[in-house]
Amino acid sequence: MRVAVLDDYQGVALKLVDWGTLPGVTVVPFRDHVHDPDLLVARLQGYDAVMRIRERTEFPRSVLERLPDLKLFLATGMRNARSLDLEAADDLGITVCTTNALHQTTVEVTWALIFELMRNLPAETESLRAGGWQVGLGRGLAGKTLGIVGLGNMGIPVAKIGQVLGMNVVAWSANLTPERTAPHDVTCVTKDELFATSDVITLHLPHSDTTEGTVGARELGLMKPRSVIVNTARPALWDEAALYAALREERIGGAGMDVYMVEPLPDDHPFRHLRNVVATPHIGFVTEENFEIFYRQTHENLRAYLDGSPINVISGSRPFLPDSQVAQQMHAQKLASSKRA
Repeated sequence: MRVAVLDDYQGVALKLVDWGTLPGVTVVPFRDHVHDPDLLVARLQGYDAVMRIRERTEFPRSVLERLPDLKLFLATGMRNARSLDLEAADDLGITVCTTNALHQTTVEVTWALIFELMRNLPAETESLRAGGWQVGLGRGLAGKTLGIVGLGNMGIPVAKIGQVLGMNVVAWSANLTPERTAPHDVTCVTKDELFATSDVITLHLPHSDTTEGTVGARELGLMKPRSVIVNTARPALWDEAALYAALREERIGGAGMDVYMVEPLPDDHPFRHLRNVVATPHIGFVTEENFEIFYRQTHENLRAYLDGSPINVISGSRPFLPDSQVAQQMHAQKLASSKRA
């Protein structure tokens, strides 16, 4: 079995587990990302399995249908429905197995971005490295209002940290109610109130048809001139063009971001160069602990599949047959056809 590991940016695919304990398995990691579907299909010809790190590469039906050798898709993390066509995988008999993931790691990056924005850390560290000293005044968080868009698995711990820091915490989402926010000492507000009154806004919604474009020009226009907004969730939650305009014209205080509509972010993308942006390269889930889970459980999933008893399956049922068995199966089919003739 040939296994392709996609988007191995850190070059760890051959280090975190011992693939040699799976006889007959050849693992080939790719450290670069392929955007073009035709190039992706060309790259994966002849591979029996694909391991994907989170949702870095999309697999719509149009791609899966052009990969006749693909029998096993090794996903990492549970959010796969929008970036991997599970219905197509099921139709094509491609088994999809997945792994667990730690979620609090993204909460940590959320607060790292907030701290950098509010305390002006990029400019201060840049000055120090250049031989300078203090260059500006940061802003404290105590007494400020933290607006959380989506009070779920991510939003709740973000709220708790804000409360520890002395912030007033408010929240909104389409289905959020005061009864649901009260146990967390969070005030449920309207969407407009959140954007108009918050000093720090952070997005923690899943990507769906109803959440796409949650933050557009209108919402950004409601923000206070010095307020900042952070997105470590999904890029489609905000309108990147509207956000860029607001940042370029300094109509808001700044933005922190870990997710982008095109990843890796193009070299000439303006978010790389705006002074009021703090940007990280989608590292919310990128920790030693998460990758240990991804690779260990993927190794277990692959072993179970090869043993004929797949585990952690979310779609598909296509068995793997070594080349010799494929030849035997084809020969048997030919014999059956000749007898019927």
